[in-house]
Amino acid sequence: MLLDLFDVEPAGENRFTAPSGIAGTDERQVVEGSQVLSAALVAAAKRFGDKSIRSAYAVFARVVLVGPPIEFDIDVISEGRSTTTAVVTASQNGKRCVTVTVLADVPSEDVIRHHLPRPQVVGPDEANVCDMPMVGRQVKLVDIVDVNSPDEVGPPEIHAWLHYDPVPQRSDLAKALLAYFTGHLGISTTMRAHDGIGTAQSHVTVSTAPMTISVSFHEPAGWDGWLLYSHESTQVGAGMSYVRGTVHTEAGELIASFTQDALIRPLRKIDAAIKEQARL
Repeated sequence: MLLDLFDVEPAGENRFTAPSGIAGTDERQVVEGSQVLSAALVAAAKRFGDKSIRSAYAVFARVVLVGPPIEFDIDVISEGRSTTTAVVTASQNGKRCVTVTVLADVPSEDVIRHHLPRPQVVGPDEANVCDMPMVGRQVKLVDIVDVNSPDEVGPPEIHAWLHYDPVPQRSDLAKALLAYFTGHLGISTTMRAHDGIGTAQSHVTVSTAPMTISVSFHEPAGWDGWLLYSHESTQVGAGMSYVRGTVHTEAGELIASFTQDALIRPLRKIDAAIKEQARL
């Protein structure tokens, strides 16, 4: 179960461990960066149990492979009564792969409050079913039939409705689940604006990979029903793309915001010697 991959176990002082999972039906051997980010959030939440995880910035420096466990080491930068900052490093086979800078705090009463309204798009009943199979999750896309197709051309934006069953009651797992999908559609969002290229070509003729993800959680993090993930690609060039996004509840509350830097480059000749399932 996906939540089991996030729910890290203590392995010493400021150290946790988590499984990397098993290969999927496509035999893809690379663990999604957002999965590692989600597990790092849970590690930080367990370490700083009196505080709430408010934001995280992850850099995916090295590939994490399916199979060996992932180790998480927490370097506490500052631990105060109101706020805490730490760097969570995810390693595999003794090599550091991902760093996640985390800000945690004790939420306070509002001084002022506003949020970006939910985009005016069709609801989940009118959206198109998306083939992204995972137990307990439904995905539907607005105005897109095949998100991976080079023929799906339109504005560099994607609105995706998600439904989870069950919704975690634990705040750390709920935030981990929110963070998990922030890396899934950013590259597709960027490619959508360009005719003749789509994520069906990723790891085959084009080298693609999320390189960073930042996510901010706007309290409270719980929800019922569907979630709307809205993505907008504001720039692509020189081999990198930038996407920003929001997560709204079906009722219109903004509960998270995120960004993604991603690599989109020609597949190098040296990459062609690597099995497709293990390529960036």
